[in-house]
Amino acid sequence: MSAGRLVGVDLARGLAVFGMYAVHVGPDATVGGPVGFLMELASGRSSTLFAVLAGFTLVLITGRPVPRTGRAGRQAVGRIVLRALVLMALGYALTALDTDVNVILAYYGLLFLIVLPLYRLDAARLAAIAGAGALILPQVLYSIHRAVDDGSWGDAVIAHDPLARLTGSDGFLELLFMGDYPVLTWLPFMVAGMALARLDLGRALTRARLAWSGAGLTVVGYGGSWLALHLVPHALSTIAATGEGSASAAWWSDTAGEPLDSHPWQWLLVAAPHSQTTFSILGNTGVALAVVAATMTLAARLPRAARLATPVASVGMISLTAYTLQIVALWLLGPAVDSFSPLALLLAFVGAAMAVAVLITRLFRRGPLEYLLHVATRPARLVP
Repeated sequence: MSAGRLVGVDLARGLAVFGMYAVHVGPDATVGGPVGFLMELASGRSSTLFAVLAGFTLVLITGRPVPRTGRAGRQAVGRIVLRALVLMALGYALTALDTDVNVILAYYGLLFLIVLPLYRLDAARLAAIAGAGALILPQVLYSIHRAVDDGSWGDAVIAHDPLARLTGSDGFLELLFMGDYPVLTWLPFMVAGMALARLDLGRALTRARLAWSGAGLTVVGYGGSWLALHLVPHALSTIAATGEGSASAAWWSDTAGEPLDSHPWQWLLVAAPHSQTTFSILGNTGVALAVVAATMTLAARLPRAARLATPVASVGMISLTAYTLQIVALWLLGPAVDSFSPLALLLAFVGAAMAVAVLITRLFRRGPLEYLLHVATRPARLVP
C-alpha cells in the first residue's frame, strides 16, 4: 500500500463497499437480533458513506489541500468530467444486467459534474453549502414529486430527453429527481465529502472535532426525527396509514418502508436512510463523518490494528472494481442466488473481495477498473 495514500479513507471506503454487499446479498433486516441490526445499519448509510468519500476523491484529484490552478487545474477538471462520463456509462451498463441491485454509479457520475464548479471553495464554504442543501433540497424534491404525481409533464420531459432514448431509462428526470438516489438530495453528501477533504485530518484535534461533529449531526438527524414524529399531531398515524412498514421505526430505519400513495407531507419528518428528507441527510452525514473520524484515528493512533485491517483497506483501494464485480457475480449466479443462505453468501462475497483486493494491490498500483478509469481520463492531459 502506497505510503502516500490516506489509509483511513481506504478503510472507510472498504467498509462502505461491505455495507453495500450487506444490502444487496445479506440477510433481511427483519431477521432481528445483532445480524438484523447490522444489516439495518448498512442500509442507506453505506451508500451515503460512499458518496461522501466520492466528494473526498474529487478534491484529491483537483488538489488537496490547495486547489490546482492554471493548466494543472484545467486538466484536473477535465479528468473529473471524463471520470463522470465513464461512471455514468458503467452505471447504465450494469443496470442493463437487470440484477436486483439499484446501481448508483450513474447518479455519482452526474453528481461529479454538478458539484465540480465548487472545487476551489474552502472547507467552511463547502460545509455551509452542504448544510443549506440538506435544509432546502428535500423540500424542493418533495414539491417536484408532487408535481410529477399531479401532471403529465414528466412524460413530456422524458420523451424529449436524449439520455432517456439512449439508455431506455427515464433519463435526467430519473437521475435528478425520481430515482433511487436522486442527485438533488444526494448533492449535500458529496459536498460534505469535499469539505472533509479540505481539513487537516493528520491533526488529532481535527479528527476529534470531526468525530464530535458526526455524533452531533447523527443526534440532530435521527433524534430530531424522533421528536418531530412524536410531537407533531397525527404524524405517526398518518405514516402508519400511508406507508408499508413500521411507522415507529421511521426515525432511523428503512423497515418503515415507503409511502404507498402520494407522499403526505408528514413523510418529511422521517429519517429512514432512503427517505431523502432533511433529517435523513443530517443523520446519514453524521454517521459517515463519524466513520471517517474513526478510521482515520485508527490509522494514525493504532498502526498495528490498521495493518490487521489491510484487507479491508485494500478493498477500499479498488472499490470501483469490488462494487462492479459483485453486480457481475449476481448476474452470473442469476436465480441460483436464492438457493444460498444470505449470511453465507455475504461472508463469501466479503472474503472473496478481500482476497482479490489484497492480491491486486500487492501486484499493481490500481484495480482493473481503476486502471481503465485512469486510462480513460488521460486525454485530459491535452487540455492547454
